[in-house]
Amino acid sequence: MTPPRTRPMRRTAAALTLLLSGLAFQPGAEAATPRPPAAPAKDLGREVLAADDGWAADGPGTTGGSTADDAHVFTVRDRAQLVAALDGGSPVPKIIKIAGTIDADTDDQGRSLDCADYTADGYDLKAYLAAYAPATWGAAKPAGPQEDARKASAARQAARVELRIGSNTTLVGLGGDAVIKGGSLQAERADNVIVRNLELRDAYDCFPAWQPNTGGLGDWKTAYDTLWLNGATHVWVDHVTASDKGHPDDREPTYFGRNYLRHDGLLDITNGADLVTVSWSRFADHDKAILIGNADTVTTDRGKLRVTLHHNEFDSVVQRAPRVRFGQVHLYDNRYAVPEGSEYRYSIGVSTESRIIAENNSFHTPGHVEVADLVKSWNGSLLQQRGTEFNGYPVDLVAIYNAYNSGSERDLTTDAGWTPALHGRIDSARRADADVARAAGAGRAR
Repeated sequence: MTPPRTRPMRRTAAALTLLLSGLAFQPGAEAATPRPPAAPAKDLGREVLAADDGWAADGPGTTGGSTADDAHVFTVRDRAQLVAALDGGSPVPKIIKIAGTIDADTDDQGRSLDCADYTADGYDLKAYLAAYAPATWGAAKPAGPQEDARKASAARQAARVELRIGSNTTLVGLGGDAVIKGGSLQAERADNVIVRNLELRDAYDCFPAWQPNTGGLGDWKTAYDTLWLNGATHVWVDHVTASDKGHPDDREPTYFGRNYLRHDGLLDITNGADLVTVSWSRFADHDKAILIGNADTVTTDRGKLRVTLHHNEFDSVVQRAPRVRFGQVHLYDNRYAVPEGSEYRYSIGVSTESRIIAENNSFHTPGHVEVADLVKSWNGSLLQQRGTEFNGYPVDLVAIYNAYNSGSERDLTTDAGWTPALHGRIDSARRADADVARAAGAGRAR
């Protein structure tokens, strides 16, 4: 007997599509859902500061060069291309994308330069030290042939390494390895500037100046900050890493009883700069990190120097994280790490007429650093704080500082006289600590 013939299975259009695409089809199985197309990669150069993200969001906010036309979007790979794109600090909206490492210490042909290449008019360090030794020169300001030669040499270096950022500019690193080394980025009287996803490294001064002090030891004065906001307004600094990488000052010699410093600040915000947000950045391996307000006598800074610092990491920073004069500064969800054996002076500097509000910051220190060491006051009187953690324990910075104050500094009061209105969510110190350790710094912008 002939067995009955089975009816062939009817294949649906979906099944045929699966078979044609090389996928096995099982009767009764559901067809796979097609994957949506991948989202286009984010263009960090076109991003602007969120509407509530710190003081730089005040008023019209901070948009940088986001409106630049295609003719003013540049990808640069060396100093000459960077200088051309910066266009002398012009205010034309522009987006400058940094690809790889750009060395500011190069000539127009890209040849590396060192301190000897900048030396002019017979400058010689040994001759300089002999001429201005305090034991023989005294406390007068250096003057004469070697000081003149030092100034001429310094001017030659400045012409190469000082890089001026103009208004309506976004400077952004591409990928995870964008670096400017040896340069001093300077936003002078500029408005509406964004610097993001970029490592700024080793703004090395070849020709420090000796500054005598009639009241005691003098000091070596250096010229270059890695980033200087000199009277600039509406500035957003985000996912930046700034350090002395390559030439740490603690390896420099000692002359006239003082460390021969080669670096100034990592970020200075001075001379009436205002409406600045610094976020998700990392400041590392440096002495004086962030200065807000440059002198007690600059009373024209009153009402300015409004700065927000949030979700930043200060790692192996000796002091100025930050030091503040005059400004209204909101300091929240930052992480401080002091390694064992490192030199440390303080983190939060409370200076003339400053009004700092510090919320939910975390500190990790070795045993010789105490809570009272975290704050230093020079003619300052206000520090409003809450939610601080010290080595995992909640502490009241102001109460402990005042309790340990020997009387050489003024006790601090806790009413800063203002309430921050522009900020995102403020997490606990513990939550922010983990987030910052994972996500702060160059190459981590998302």
